[in-house]
Amino acid sequence: MKNPIISFSHHLFWDIDKNKLDFEKNKKFIIKRVLDYGLINDWQIIYNHYGISKIAKITTTIRDLDKKSILFIATLSKIPKENFLCYTTKQSTPKHWDF
Repeated sequence: MKNPIISFSHHLFWDIDKNKLDFEKNKKFIIKRVLDYGLINDWQIIYNHYGISKIAKITTTIRDLDKKSILFIATLSKIPKENFLCYTTKQSTPKHWDF
């Protein structure tokens, strides 16, 4: 079977050697990168590997996801957006301009 790390888009891990990534050790990093910068094929790779419940569980602990990613995972997992650390962190420290 082909290594799924190699199947990711090249732009996701431009700053590191993606051959050194481990799907279990680096799952939080991989999921964050895919949610922030990934394409639909990248999403399908993590969805097939981790499943939505594991992705949602990990995502609730990430401090800095954008609003679209939070709402996407919250909708798919049926977890309220208020349960995500990145949502509550952003609410407690609002930005001056929110476009």
